[in-house]
Amino acid sequence: MTWVEVWQYTLAIAGSFLAGAINTFAGNGSLITLSILTDMLGLPGNIANGTNRVGILLQSAASSTGFARNKILSLAGSKNVIITTIIGAAAGVYTATVVSDKQFLFIFKYLMLIMLVIILVKPERWLHSPAEKTPISPWISIPAFLALGFYGGFIQMGMGLFFLAVLVLVGKYDILQANVLKTFVIMIYTVVVLAIFTFKGLVDWKTGLIMAAGQALGGYLTALYGPRWPDINVWAYRLLVILVIFAVLHAFDVINF
Repeated sequence: MTWVEVWQYTLAIAGSFLAGAINTFAGNGSLITLSILTDMLGLPGNIANGTNRVGILLQSAASSTGFARNKILSLAGSKNVIITTIIGAAAGVYTATVVSDKQFLFIFKYLMLIMLVIILVKPERWLHSPAEKTPISPWISIPAFLALGFYGGFIQMGMGLFFLAVLVLVGKYDILQANVLKTFVIMIYTVVVLAIFTFKGLVDWKTGLIMAAGQALGGYLTALYGPRWPDINVWAYRLLVILVIFAVLHAFDVINF
């Protein structure tokens, strides 16, 4: 390995650590990791998409472990959410292996713009702490989580943000509870997604595992110590706003990582 490669992978691990922390309390860390895989390490888009799932799996597993150690990992009433999302993810990853992601990226940037408007209007909706969660109607939850799973299986980038929006704004979860469930669900469906990408030969395991080390550490430490911070819901919301702004600017080529 050359010094250039050592430097590249050092930056990749540092970026992955940041992505793991971001994914744990907001989402869209894949904006960082996919940029590293394609722009810095030069992987083709479809292989970068598959390789990114190695870090997603280990990071979400590490984050879920951290949440469990804090005794805030509760899956009561979440069975339908998990099953529906997995079904959607399986369809999404199959689609990702046979079509280009350019059209989805085109749609993604406008979805991010809509998301920015949603989170800035009436921010108190994101900061409430209800006594109990509101069951989501099956007429809403089934198509919503199928669509979320499909999107996550296809590209993952931004999936966490959309998942949070459904849980917080529709299901009336507080933002911490929503993050905990989001992290666990992503871990479960990524097992299926990664298996399909591997079967199709679209995973660079060496690169994936190197970056996964950074993501897992960032996710675990954030899940372990983050919930102990004062006003964690407020800080999670602020991080969410910042990340969506960066996602919009990046999607419209105002900035590039």
